[in-house]
Amino acid sequence: MAVHLFGIRHHGPGCARSLQMALDTLAPDCVLIEGPPDADALIPLVAEAGMAPPVALLVYQADEPRRAAFYPFAVFSPEWVAMRHAVAAGVPVRFMDLPQSMQLAPQAADDSAISAPPIEAELRQDPLGELARAAGFADGERWWDELVESRASRGDDVFEAVAEAMAALREALPSTGPDGMREAVREAHMRTAIRVAAKAGHIRIAIVCGAWHVPALQCHDARGQATQDAAILKGLPRVRTEATWAPWSYERLAASSGYRAGVLSPEWYDLVWHARDAGVAAQWMTRTARLLRDADLDASPASVIEAVRLADMLAGLRGRARPGLDDLQEACLGTLLFANPAPMALIHRKLVIGERLGTVPEGAPQTPVQADLAAQARRLRLPLQAGSRPLELDLRNETDLGRSRLLHRLLLLDVPWGARQRRRGGRGTFREEWVLNWQPEHAVALVAASRMGATVEDAAAAQVARLAAAGGSVAALSALVGTVWDADLPAASGAVLRALADGAALATDVFDLMDALPPLAELARYGSVRQGGAGTAGGETVLEIVAGIVPRVAAELAPACLSLDDEAAGKAQARLGAVQQAVALLEQPALQAEWTAALARLADRDEVHGRVVGRATRLLLDLRQITGEQAGGRLGLALSHAVAPSAAAAWIEGFLANSGAVLLHDAALLPILDAWLGGLTEERFVEVLPLVRRTLATFAAPERRMIGERIRGGPARAGGADGFDEARAARVLPVLRLLLGAPA
Repeated sequence: MAVHLFGIRHHGPGCARSLQMALDTLAPDCVLIEGPPDADALIPLVAEAGMAPPVALLVYQADEPRRAAFYPFAVFSPEWVAMRHAVAAGVPVRFMDLPQSMQLAPQAADDSAISAPPIEAELRQDPLGELARAAGFADGERWWDELVESRASRGDDVFEAVAEAMAALREALPSTGPDGMREAVREAHMRTAIRVAAKAGHIRIAIVCGAWHVPALQCHDARGQATQDAAILKGLPRVRTEATWAPWSYERLAASSGYRAGVLSPEWYDLVWHARDAGVAAQWMTRTARLLRDADLDASPASVIEAVRLADMLAGLRGRARPGLDDLQEACLGTLLFANPAPMALIHRKLVIGERLGTVPEGAPQTPVQADLAAQARRLRLPLQAGSRPLELDLRNETDLGRSRLLHRLLLLDVPWGARQRRRGGRGTFREEWVLNWQPEHAVALVAASRMGATVEDAAAAQVARLAAAGGSVAALSALVGTVWDADLPAASGAVLRALADGAALATDVFDLMDALPPLAELARYGSVRQGGAGTAGGETVLEIVAGIVPRVAAELAPACLSLDDEAAGKAQARLGAVQQAVALLEQPALQAEWTAALARLADRDEVHGRVVGRATRLLLDLRQITGEQAGGRLGLALSHAVAPSAAAAWIEGFLANSGAVLLHDAALLPILDAWLGGLTEERFVEVLPLVRRTLATFAAPERRMIGERIRGGPARAGGADGFDEARAARVLPVLRLLLGAPA
């Protein structure tokens, strides 16, 4: 019996090619791979036609699916190569790491009190990085790429060299701290798996594991080792786990997403793996040129040739057999991009990281919700794709309506496959805009959702019922009502409306009630293209809730706005405008009267922050509750010498924010503001200038131009009587009557 240890670097194409050559030569009769034994039954699926990396094994706790672990694999991952080799050869292949049924189980409380020294923890997390720094490299990936991935020739010597290097590192690093203890348990299980394979009669056993573990596994048959390992593993708690294959993406492989064995350049490694040393530089540069041309940037064939030559020269200067990624990027920057670094971000995203999303065969185990989502995605022609892409829906179309319904239901299940882009005009529209971006970790949320129902609809309805029972802020419940209607879950909307009514009746936070009003007003007025508006039972209930909220907000508004700091005053200012729009949308005179009276009381409170008083005054002017002359009087008082310049600037900001048209239409206001600014001392002018500039920046460009012309004494604009020619205006009236269909 012979045990052959192959210490690999996860997701390394050069290492994977060396492993492939070694396995072809060895022809093992058993292959053991560092991975979760919980997923042994899923290994044969790697040979299925529908399996296309990048993919990941997802192992999760059966009764708590959000406790899960991913094991990603790319086509160039050595573990993937080992699985494919064993399945094709028809030899037994198993995972040998500590099962996730033990790793996901709650650990002893005293383990958390053990801490490892910072240097030790860093070395354990990135041993190759430590070797790279000793060799003068910035990071472990560049070092490994030069010594292994970019080598012109490969052989078993790479595994011998790696094992020797890891042995030297481990000699200098004692197994202490929580990382060392967990590592000892994992390696005890791996040694046990090797001994089990040997007892089964296998004579050529191939062990594929992370390079760090090789020294610990070499002693699997040492005297007394089996007894020690049994003592380490004895009594470990377990939980019940399940496993499945899930699509993965190169973006997540690069970011690691909590999985430490990630790589910085998966798309580049994909090219290195498939090119098989045949013109890697030329292929990468050709792809770069095609990408630049698709982005309407110049990339001639002559420039591509020069870039490849420059990359070869840079590699030669650095003593490399062939160009590495850094050589190619520098050559691209100097030739194709003419030293313009801006397009490098596009190249990095597309050709270094990549946007590939893997697929799994239909026969892979799936939870009911996953299967239902896959079926709906096929029916609605919504492929699960990595990378952001826009989607515009016309809800009068049955297919688009189904897509919208599905995306809203997934949002309720914490699966943000689509991000809703709000259109102008609120909910009164049959069009929706989304940005789709499928992420691999959504699989965990789908697994968790299976506990609540067998389909996406059932799980979403159960989630709504749970959220409604949990209560929460009135604003959160009001937003939930809209989502439930958009998701077309009429059976669940009743529970949310009851929870909303109860929450609104008991709420004491005025600002929470104010935040809830805008979405509720939209629902009461427009409803949803799925469930209608105020004419439906749900719409009438929403209107009743709003009718109860507005008087409470009106009664408690002024006291709630006392003693606000600048940040809180800014939020209150925005809330005033939002509530005003909501109340106007309802077209309920009684509610509008109560709200207007509340604004009047607020505008008369001198102790309230200037931004809030200024906004209340502006809203009263817009509602024609005060005249322009009265607004000018209030502005004059706010800008008097008795008021601190900073407080006066805050009042102006609240009064004028987002619209300067009032300064053009009410002739008395602009001179007051101009005189106040002109009368400030230099010191006070410098103090208030940032606030004034921030306010003016919210004006539209035409408004700023017209205000400047008015101050400079330029041409008269709207609102002025100078130069008005009644005879010329009368000549336009017949045309207007014709266009509007009005009687002559």
